[in-house]
Amino acid sequence: MHKLFCAIFILFFSFQLDAQELNCRVQVNSQKIQGTNRQKFTNMRTTIYEFINNTRWTNDVYSSEERIECNFIINLTSQVGTDGYKGSITVKSSRPIYRTSYNSSILNIVDSDLRFDFIENQTLEFNEHNHTSNLISILSYYAYIIIGMDYDTFSPLSGEPYFLKAQKIIDNAQSDQQATGWKPYEGTFNRYWLIENLLHNDYKPLRNALYTYHREGLDVLAEQAESARDEITAALYNVKTTANRKQGTYLLKVFFDAKADEITKIYSDGFISNKNELVDMLKQIDPANMNKWDKMLQNQDNR
Repeated sequence: MHKLFCAIFILFFSFQLDAQELNCRVQVNSQKIQGTNRQKFTNMRTTIYEFINNTRWTNDVYSSEERIECNFIINLTSQVGTDGYKGSITVKSSRPIYRTSYNSSILNIVDSDLRFDFIENQTLEFNEHNHTSNLISILSYYAYIIIGMDYDTFSPLSGEPYFLKAQKIIDNAQSDQQATGWKPYEGTFNRYWLIENLLHNDYKPLRNALYTYHREGLDVLAEQAESARDEITAALYNVKTTANRKQGTYLLKVFFDAKADEITKIYSDGFISNKNELVDMLKQIDPANMNKWDKMLQNQDNR
């Protein structure tokens, strides 16, 4: 009995230490696809779920509690032939904040260049040297983007190896003439430009800001609110440094799509002496969220 207990304990403990990197929830919305086998979309969801969550994306050891929380929401809008589909994929990820129950949004991307073939009972397997299918490449690309962004929030620029892996997927996928979103001339906000921004030296202030904002700001906000807000403010001015070099680019959009609501709440819940200056700066570098930045001042006026 004792040996059986030990064997079970070792098996459980080994599983805890060797969990995969991602804890990903997958949705496949297929309401717009008419007159087809609905079970196929259930199988599609299961296949994608197993691929994302069971693939080993790094050589690092994760416990089950350390897995990165993320969501892939696939919205199918049309069918092309028997096995082809078009639509969009929404990619979300979050990071736990130290000593709180709060998870901070890191990514909230809507990619409308989704086109892929899906054949039931076909195994998805990632090969970093080849573009074997557009579905595998898109899922793998975003897996590495999620992991790289998460690493950047815990240690400065430590997501670099995973962004380089995403770059390799870009390079391999460009040979697929049927796939879109992989090439620079196919739009301003696509997979090509996101990784180009992440690896460009002009964006390093923004990537450094990810670390300061989360590790030196949010992680201590509950215990040292004033100093934490100062660090978050410093991080936002680092984002401005990037914006001054590269106004209106994809990585800036990705940052504020994930962070605008959170930033508004952080400063609405606490007083800082230079809030007017901060709001003016945010309006300059992210005019798309003008109403949210104004809300920060409205809450101050109502105190």
